[in-house]
Amino acid sequence: MSDLTALSASELSARLAARATSAVEVMQAHLDRIDRLNPAINAIVALQDRDALMAAARTADATPRKGWLHGMPMAVKDLALVKGIRSTSGSPIFADLIPTADDMLARTLRAEGAIFIGKTNTPEFGLGSHSFNPIYGVTRTPYDLTRSAGGSSGGAAAALAARLTPIADGSDMMGSLRNPAAFCNVYGFRPSYGLVPFDPVGDTFLHQLSTNGPMARSVEDLARLLETLAQPDPRLPHSRTPEPYADALDIDPKGKRIGWLADWGGAYQMEPGILDLCQTALKTFEDIGCTVTALAPPFPAAKIWDSWTTLRSFAIAGSTAPLYANPKTRALLKPEMVWEIERGLALTAMQVHRASVIRSEWFTTLATLFESYDALVLPSAQVWPFPVEWRYPETINGHAMDTYHRWMEVVIPVSLTGLPALAIPAGFGANGLPMGMQLFGPRGADRSILRLGQAYHRATDWPGRFPPTL
Repeated sequence: MSDLTALSASELSARLAARATSAVEVMQAHLDRIDRLNPAINAIVALQDRDALMAAARTADATPRKGWLHGMPMAVKDLALVKGIRSTSGSPIFADLIPTADDMLARTLRAEGAIFIGKTNTPEFGLGSHSFNPIYGVTRTPYDLTRSAGGSSGGAAAALAARLTPIADGSDMMGSLRNPAAFCNVYGFRPSYGLVPFDPVGDTFLHQLSTNGPMARSVEDLARLLETLAQPDPRLPHSRTPEPYADALDIDPKGKRIGWLADWGGAYQMEPGILDLCQTALKTFEDIGCTVTALAPPFPAAKIWDSWTTLRSFAIAGSTAPLYANPKTRALLKPEMVWEIERGLALTAMQVHRASVIRSEWFTTLATLFESYDALVLPSAQVWPFPVEWRYPETINGHAMDTYHRWMEVVIPVSLTGLPALAIPAGFGANGLPMGMQLFGPRGADRSILRLGQAYHRATDWPGRFPPTL
């Protein structure tokens, strides 16, 4: 492995700023590695012309630094629009779309000096935590090329794990940052809802389920990219004021109180070995001075699920119903999208209201719980990385999954209420596959969660100690 591809984004940035290395050298190292490894992993798609990328790197070396990402290669998740780069959302409907302008995420990264080398793969429209689509195919975890990298930020997580990119953006509605981070032994951070803005198009009040966020191989890199992405926008009603997340990241975690929710009293089916691995990983928190307490389920899992599935279908139908209304585009939609849209269109106003009341009750319960605990922990996934040939896991421990996303129900207590959640690696099972945990706190506690995660990273560094053998 090239030494440059092994470095963190923060280390690369420092070397580029000091002119200890050049953007040309960094680009060359990563493109060489992509050429060698990406065909088997399929993490990066829409890869741009090498000569053009090398020219962009030479320009970066010859011009003043724009920001901490100046001269670094990045591949943007293929749900975002990037000027001049094929942006498909994994859908045949947009197979030939080449935007003429960046969306907010791409504009922000470009302004910081990143060089876009392509996109990272995602499931069609980001639905389902398995990154496959009819345009680019399936993305595999670098830890076992027969297994899924998760999703919808599967391409981003796999690219990071394989050292194809130094850092990545992702997005998370139903675990799309957390599940692939677990499957690929990297970090993902779902920020408090509203902290990372988006283009104010369409509804900006009602739907608080999805957010962009950073992915990385270290917590420091996450914090730095979050500082870049978290820009207050007065046009957005839920906009939040950011903090200097990368400053004073190292703290003494002694005395921090952590609540362990495990499998929610058996409500969430878990494949054998996942809970044991997470409980072993939790001992690290105890070793660095935290108190870990096993908790009983604080709220009925069935009510959270009912609220989530209602509000999710409501949101998805709101943004994609025009594709369903047109028979030509409807024929190109994946079955899961049709199912979501039809459910959303059939909802009554009172059904949506009742779902929001449940969300409000759960948020109130959490507020009380966080009076006693600094953070809560759940596994990041209920299954190990599964065979790439599957569409999704249909059973867990013999229990049938009644929807395409029921197998990842463990992520929705966080997603439903817009809490900040850090996906941290938990190590590897007896099967050799990676797994992770989600460490989460009250809304607005992003900095505190990152600091706690940094203490854990210092004690473990799973991504650095156990890179994939490729």
